[in-house]
Amino acid sequence: MFLKLKTYWRLGLINIARVVLYRLGLIARIHPVTHIKANIGGNEFFKKPSQFDSSLTARDAWENECLYFGRHKVPLQKGTPTWLANPFNGKISNSINRPWWKISDFNQNVGDIKTVWEPSRFDWVLALSQRIKAGHEPSLDRLNLWLSSWCKNNPAYYGPNWKCGQETSIRVQHLAMASRLLGQPKMCIDLAHLVEAHLLRIYPTVSYALAQDNNHGISEAAALFIGGSWCEAHEITIGKRCARRGLRLLENLVKRLIAPDGSFSQYSLNYHRVLIDTLCMVEVWRRWWNLDEFSPLFYQRAKAAIHWLFTMVEPKSGDAPNLGANDGALLLPLTNAPFRDFRPSVQLSKALFEDLRAYRGETDTLRWLNVDLPKAYQKEAESQQFDDGGYAVLRRGKWMAVLKYPRYRFRPRHCDALHVDLWIGSNNLLRDGGSYSYNTNTLWHNYFTGTAAHNTIQFDGRDQMPHVGRFLRGAWLATKDREFGQTEEGGWCAAASYFDWKGCFHHRKINLQVNALEVCDTVKGFVNQAVLRWRLQPGDWSLEGKRVRSGDYNIRIGSDVPIVRCELINGWESRHYLEKTPIPVLEIEIQKPGKIISEFYVM
Repeated sequence: MFLKLKTYWRLGLINIARVVLYRLGLIARIHPVTHIKANIGGNEFFKKPSQFDSSLTARDAWENECLYFGRHKVPLQKGTPTWLANPFNGKISNSINRPWWKISDFNQNVGDIKTVWEPSRFDWVLALSQRIKAGHEPSLDRLNLWLSSWCKNNPAYYGPNWKCGQETSIRVQHLAMASRLLGQPKMCIDLAHLVEAHLLRIYPTVSYALAQDNNHGISEAAALFIGGSWCEAHEITIGKRCARRGLRLLENLVKRLIAPDGSFSQYSLNYHRVLIDTLCMVEVWRRWWNLDEFSPLFYQRAKAAIHWLFTMVEPKSGDAPNLGANDGALLLPLTNAPFRDFRPSVQLSKALFEDLRAYRGETDTLRWLNVDLPKAYQKEAESQQFDDGGYAVLRRGKWMAVLKYPRYRFRPRHCDALHVDLWIGSNNLLRDGGSYSYNTNTLWHNYFTGTAAHNTIQFDGRDQMPHVGRFLRGAWLATKDREFGQTEEGGWCAAASYFDWKGCFHHRKINLQVNALEVCDTVKGFVNQAVLRWRLQPGDWSLEGKRVRSGDYNIRIGSDVPIVRCELINGWESRHYLEKTPIPVLEIEIQKPGKIISEFYVM
């Protein structure tokens, strides 16, 4: 109980009050959102554009198949997506006739609710708008048909697709970006009714989103700003109120949730991309409508967040460490790049906010959104510490090592303290676990968020931080000391340590030299054992004594205390949502306080 109360205190009394008042208001049916009404539907949401551009290359997605979470292809049935079904288990939501606020978060009959929400994020609106702009006129009929179908199957404020304010907000953003792609600032009457209905849903519950201290608040603020200014231009009553509130919230949330060094509140690579894509859509919209610029601090924090992501991305593949939670979100998919290619987002954001090109290719997104291609290039990423969020990025030649250490101003989701990611070119030699699914059984949920799914040390078979709720950890870790800088040999090193709530101590120092990484772990305070895990790139790994090898990649393990177990086992990773694949994991166990040294090198 003490841990839970302490954790609630760390979340903030204002945030707790927001959540409690919100839920009590829904239960008592006195919250304003329980009384709103709207009519949506019709047959014409977008018109034929005034001009086409056949030189543009539209995405392949949503032509003959639905694309879920940027990865899974699902056949189209009956000409439209199945708006209320989980295609992975064939179950259909039975909540279509229930007000959204009466629907449970997790006890639905369909399994993971995100499988129902995914096609209702309107990614397909972007894809079809691209094909229309590129000259494929039949896609206009499909776009209007699908929007009409969605409205019929999701009457305003009924069913699961109205339950989440963030999901509602993403639809607004995608409808707005479609209007930008097609060059149609003026809304058809059916589209105006649809956007207005969404704003009426978002506005009353935004305080709940703010209480989350994550991308929910930023997504909803962006939708209010974009949709509000759009409606205001069409003299729709709610527009001005929403636009002003959205602007105010965006300024406040960017200041609060993005640290001066660019670290974001969610400690996640993929959610960081969600943040960047959202800020890009806001800025694209502001420029198109010639609205006032945001504050200097807004742009300062946005640029810092963009550079944070740029520093993490491997430039040849566009991939990046699979740190933190990953729900398969990709908000601005305008190219055929794979889900794990972060370059389109980095390229667009660098161009918009810094007038720089991050990469020599990756120009399609800029062309679709009529963003000028900068002439100047961003210099290559260098070693850098992002201490506000607890990250040290070490680079030397083709090698990149990332150390994640606990600097929790906001709630942590994963037990990944002192995790290390190692990249050699595009090869992610040491890798993180991912999330798999938010609504899976307890075994898999605990595995992917727990210590065992990260490259760190686990004490006595337990997690670094205990669960005090489904998405909430208690006893947040705090770094006791940290180090970052160049070595005398010209390499880079970083170090950090923590004591957990059971008194166990872990200090980790990493040293990146030419074609080699050394990791030194010092541990004490445990009762039975400490287990070090190195989660390896899939391949033909062999173990001989305390040396592991796969091709040219080598790992050598040493310790100043007896190693009671050193073996390769099977583990799991999730590089895409709802997908888990086996990987080899090297486990090293000691039963006395001491030091373990791991050396990674290429022969």
